[in-house]
Amino acid sequence: MADRMTDSSTEPAILQSEAEAAVRTLIRWAGDNPDREGLLDTPARVARSYRELFSGYEVEPRAYLERTFEEVGGYDQLVVLKNIRFVSFCEHHMLPVVGVAHVGYLPTDRVVGISKLARVVRGYAKRLQIQEKMTAQIAEAIQEVLRPAGVGVVIEAEHSCMTLRGVDVPGATLTTSTLLGVVRDDPRTREEFLRLVRG
Repeated sequence: MADRMTDSSTEPAILQSEAEAAVRTLIRWAGDNPDREGLLDTPARVARSYRELFSGYEVEPRAYLERTFEEVGGYDQLVVLKNIRFVSFCEHHMLPVVGVAHVGYLPTDRVVGISKLARVVRGYAKRLQIQEKMTAQIAEAIQEVLRPAGVGVVIEAEHSCMTLRGVDVPGATLTTSTLLGVVRDDPRTREEFLRLVRG
């Protein structure tokens, strides 16, 4: 398996064997024996799963928005994609954040394939994140690449760092939003977006 590059070109790549050794250390620290039968292959499995779970570092989510369609037949109303399921990881505890994103924009002269909106969400989600930052990143990427009249992003998620440990409140969800352009500034457009998201 290829080694994973770090985010700095001046730092060497992290070897697969180093990642597996780190997992073995955590197993020992937790109080178990990484050499027992049930755990022998766990370090390699964890390293492979982390490569998938953190694959957002290997993509530029904005690139998904670059192919657009200008033949919109005069369509000039909101485009809203709801319930984009994602799994991210809290950057403070490295525990899962599971939720849905609702993404909308008011096109000017072009639209993007709807699957690309989902890819943008997942591209940012598959990184160590805080929900507030992720919400803003998605909205800003759409605004800067598509140049629509406005953008709205609402994310609802359950954070394992507070539902499985710490304050231990199962079922609690966090809602964040970023509204840009007319989706923020025009009351009717904002209300329409929020109604579509809630509906």
